[in-house]
Amino acid sequence: MGRKASGRHKSSGKKDKQPRQGQASGTSFVGASFERSQVLGSGTQTTKINVQAYAAVPTALNSLPGLPQEFTGRDDELAKILSMLGPGSGTGAAVGSIAGLPGVGKTTLAHAVGHAALDKGWFTGVQLVNLRGYDPTPVPPEDALEALLRALGVAAEHIPPTLNEREGLYRSQLEALAREEQRFLILADNASTSEQVRPLLPARHHAVLVTSRHALPGLGARLFNLHSLQPDAAVDLLRQRLEVADPDDRRVEDEPTAADELAALCGYLPLALQIAAALLADDPDQPLSERVRMLADAGTRLGGLDDGERNLRAVFDECLTRLSHQEADLYRLLGLHPGPDISTPAAAALTGQPADKITPLLRQLVRARLLTQNSEARDRWSMHDLLRVHAQEQARYSMDSGRAPRRRFEQAQTRLTDYYVRHAHAADTHLQPPGEAVSTLFAGREQALAWFDAERENLLASIHAHARTRTASTLGFTLGRYLEWRRRLQDLMTVRAYALDACQILGDASNLAGAWNNFGSALRGFRRDAEALEAHQTALDLFQRTGDTHGQARAWNNLGNALGRLKRNAEALEAHQTALDLFQQTGDTHGQARAWNNLGSELGALKRYTESHGVYQTALDLFRQTGDTHSQAGAWSNLGTALGELKRHTEAHDAYQTALDLFQQTGDTHGQAGALNNLGNALGKLKRHTEAHDACQTALDLFQQTGDTHSQAVAWNNLGTACRGLERRAEAIAAGERAVAMLSQEEDWARTGEAWAELATTLNAFGAEPSRVQEAWEQSATAYTRAGDDEAAATSRANIEGTPPGT
Repeated sequence: MGRKASGRHKSSGKKDKQPRQGQASGTSFVGASFERSQVLGSGTQTTKINVQAYAAVPTALNSLPGLPQEFTGRDDELAKILSMLGPGSGTGAAVGSIAGLPGVGKTTLAHAVGHAALDKGWFTGVQLVNLRGYDPTPVPPEDALEALLRALGVAAEHIPPTLNEREGLYRSQLEALAREEQRFLILADNASTSEQVRPLLPARHHAVLVTSRHALPGLGARLFNLHSLQPDAAVDLLRQRLEVADPDDRRVEDEPTAADELAALCGYLPLALQIAAALLADDPDQPLSERVRMLADAGTRLGGLDDGERNLRAVFDECLTRLSHQEADLYRLLGLHPGPDISTPAAAALTGQPADKITPLLRQLVRARLLTQNSEARDRWSMHDLLRVHAQEQARYSMDSGRAPRRRFEQAQTRLTDYYVRHAHAADTHLQPPGEAVSTLFAGREQALAWFDAERENLLASIHAHARTRTASTLGFTLGRYLEWRRRLQDLMTVRAYALDACQILGDASNLAGAWNNFGSALRGFRRDAEALEAHQTALDLFQRTGDTHGQARAWNNLGNALGRLKRNAEALEAHQTALDLFQQTGDTHGQARAWNNLGSELGALKRYTESHGVYQTALDLFRQTGDTHSQAGAWSNLGTALGELKRHTEAHDAYQTALDLFQQTGDTHGQAGALNNLGNALGKLKRHTEAHDACQTALDLFQQTGDTHSQAVAWNNLGTACRGLERRAEAIAAGERAVAMLSQEEDWARTGEAWAELATTLNAFGAEPSRVQEAWEQSATAYTRAGDDEAAATSRANIEGTPPGT
């Protein structure tokens, strides 16, 4: 901050309210006296200092540096802070505090606020004082006051020596400026404690804006928490930084995907982005993708964010020096946690301490901006991506420092893993069919599902961190029911693959067959039916070798599902019959019910609808015996399908409504969507088109919530049919076109043929060009042929010639 020399000047006796450029008319201070005491030997000497009224002296109006050209992405934050600083914002002094982790751009934002406030004419000037609160020797408040007094025009020889005297003089100066209708904004940058800032607060009229890594209590300041940039703004910062160095640098535009990845690897943190941009500017031939590869490894990421002048690791290291031993130890232990956030009970398990002992330490890390507390789930805590990388480094350094620290950290890691395995198993017991023992760790299914929802990413991260170990195998088996329930099919595929890999590596013959069976079911979820068939066959072979009758029954059931998907319905029927026989041998009523249910599906596919209806009724009766409400809902849904094929549409409607009610009882969103979809079809058959449309639209919305793209496509098809019934031409055609596009992308050729046939019917009903109708029938026939359904293909081709409009 620049200083202006000042001395005594004679007053002209006139008040000049329009200061010259670079100066403000102000009075240094008005008749005051201060007493200063010194202890001398055994007595105290008091010196009275009389201060005279001095004339106007030069005042530094503005000590703000210019903003960097690439300042971006802070419009919302800027507006919020400015709303506090306006002249009409209150009678007292306006005090605000910008808090955030190191490198998030607090200082630059404060400068931007200062420039914007000056542009609005709200302040005569802005004074910046850097308190260096996180340096080894922070600026004491008396030194900060000296700098501000000099900037306000007080000569060095007139600045009293003690903090209290300087504070009084400073407020007198500001009061005098206020009487002259001058208003100043004080930017107190890099404060680490409230004590550094409190003496700088004016009594009224003026404003103070503080930046700190901490939320400074006791200042009465309005707190503005500053977070990382949004992804688009982070990429924009990279682009602008590179263009400042070289206006012809087009690397961000040429490699947009790499630019997005680089911004993400920098955690959208302005300081990290600036360092990465500086390194790229120094190497103008380096592609962004190469820089991305250098930063992709978490073990070397922080080392790659060092441009020789700025070192992100050093900034984070310095943060640790300000923590207590317990706080720093907790920070390092948190580096062992593999997931994106941690609950208080998990942190307690990690540290081996009770939750009430660990919570105050977690809050201290929040105050130091090294941790964030979830605003909605108050018992959850997270770290910025780059801080997590730093904490992981710190954990490794601690483990490498000696045998005792390594053993201590390994024990902590074991406690955390055991916590997740134990609670996952306990939660899974609440998703099993009724009749099985349930854990008392959770009050019921809803609480178990809520725990799984909160911990899903951490559980997946734990499996990844413990790949090829017993933990990966155990969690891979345990998470299956939950992930199926929530339709997290990609996650399901991942955990099943990890479990299979771990069983093979460990030579775990007792679980290997089950792992193959589960993997096959996950493959079916992605319609990889041929691979699924092979997986289930492998599982069956292994179960037969070990003589596991119940396992064989499950494998035959899944084998039948895969065969049915491949349109090998006669073989599928035999497989399900074999599964039923084996389930009857083992006395597994629930397994028998599932086998009956699958038998009904295959009989329906073979157009043996009367038999199918009877089989579904048997499945329903058995599910009732077991008390499995969720499976009863599925059986009712299947029963409705059979009734629909028998043209018993009123009974089908009632069956689907019952299924919907039961799915709602169990909280199965995906099941509700399927039941609504079927209900919409039944309502359409009953000519209740408005209700059909509403049911199909709700089904579509729910399928979108669960992320089931394939079922969304089916729902679009049904919605198009409902719109046709309502004579809503444009919507009916648009929905049909959406359905055929999505189903083609899913490569479900049987349903694609069905959707094209439905679209052809819609086009014809609304009098479309015959060539367009014929093209739709041709597409339907082609899709059916690809699905191997020659009979359906022939039916579609029969419609190609001479279809009169409006029929």
